[in-house]
Amino acid sequence: MIDQLEYGMSLAIKEAERAYDKKEIPVGAVVLHEGRVIGKGYNQVETLKDPTAHAEILAITAAASYLGSKWLHEADLFVTKEPCPMCAGAIVLSRLRKLVIGAMDAKAGACGSVLNIVQHPKLNHRIEIISGIHEQQCSHLLTSFFEELRREK
Repeated sequence: MIDQLEYGMSLAIKEAERAYDKKEIPVGAVVLHEGRVIGKGYNQVETLKDPTAHAEILAITAAASYLGSKWLHEADLFVTKEPCPMCAGAIVLSRLRKLVIGAMDAKAGACGSVLNIVQHPKLNHRIEIISGIHEQQCSHLLTSFFEELRREK
């Protein structure tokens, strides 16, 4: 189990590094199904000029397309930063089995920090959450990015 968690998060970190290199907020996401990558994405909000182009949304869309289904019952999402409310809603609607988070987001997280949409008792689907996988590495990417951004300004 631990190997699968570390494997999935290491792939999500590679996606976050792609975002970092493109001057996007470095968040990466990967969807695994039966141990195989079926969707991945990194933040592309600035590149695509699209406020919905979050890593999680792109990875979920790719996974659904791969499976030819809107339901991802047997799939797990690995993301380097705790999802926002929009992404948390997409996670619930796609019926993902598990959400694995690198770093929590105390300011805007919607999967346990500020809100917990993915486990809300009034919703018809709840997702198992595992957090803290490669947390330091995920946090470091974010803090480095914002430090660099402040220096440039």
